[in-house]
Amino acid sequence: MDSNPHSSLQSRIENLWAQRDQIDQAAAEDPAVNGAITEAINALDAGEVRVAEVLDDGTVQVNQWCKQAILLLFKTARMSTIEFGPFEYADKIPLKTGYAARGVRAVPGASARWGSYQGPGVVMMPSYTNIGAYVGANSMVDTWATVGSCAQIGANVHLAGGVGIGGVLEPPQAEPVIVEDDCLIGSRCIVAEGARVGRGTVLGAGAVITESIPVIDVETGEELGRGRVPAWSVAVAGTRSRTFAGGTYGLPAVLVIRRLAEGERHDKAALSQILRDHAALPLNVRWEPPDSRPRRRGAA
Repeated sequence: MDSNPHSSLQSRIENLWAQRDQIDQAAAEDPAVNGAITEAINALDAGEVRVAEVLDDGTVQVNQWCKQAILLLFKTARMSTIEFGPFEYADKIPLKTGYAARGVRAVPGASARWGSYQGPGVVMMPSYTNIGAYVGANSMVDTWATVGSCAQIGANVHLAGGVGIGGVLEPPQAEPVIVEDDCLIGSRCIVAEGARVGRGTVLGAGAVITESIPVIDVETGEELGRGRVPAWSVAVAGTRSRTFAGGTYGLPAVLVIRRLAEGERHDKAALSQILRDHAALPLNVRWEPPDSRPRRRGAA
């Protein structure tokens, strides 16, 4: 039995990719071209395939052929006028529909492109999710948050207001942004350039994490890596001093201020106090962990 039910589709996309210089909008009228691309984007849209996934050993597998399908779609699709109620768009990629049938709540002002996936229980406040992105079950994309192309968001994640999750589409082999299960990404955070936030992490408001940003343990001063926030951490925006010819300056860093036991859920008041102590949460905001969010949703 084939362990990859989409191996035939993958081969077709890879063959088209090898001939991409000969493919244009006219070639897209060929059912062999259009059919393969459409089938691949539909599989992404349904969550049957993913641009990338975290394997059991913690490494990331990038399914390049999924990105190749998206790039081929951009190359072959034609511009059209898209009308949704009073709104009009001019684009190559249609917007998603049928949210209720998939158990997804989409508040007016939310939009997601065809080829992105939202799992059951996802709540989309006025926000934007781009093609190739994956948002796991029971996650919330809060007001004015953006989920960039091919970003992978786990289950039970809260992307708070104004969060910017960057897109990584090219080159096809590049790892996208990954936010693993059970994370809180605080208001106005930026996670971009293939950065990765480990499971269960709380990233305090305003933090910026890219592949070049150092992540530092405040207890030891150790640099834990670049662009990778360890699982089950509480982390906040910070700086690290560096001396140059013109003087000493504070360069951006992410500071790990607390480690959680695996699976630990901080008491809401305690976690709020930790973040307040490090000026990472407004005084009038209290974070609620994923298991308490359904009550908030009902009141929204």
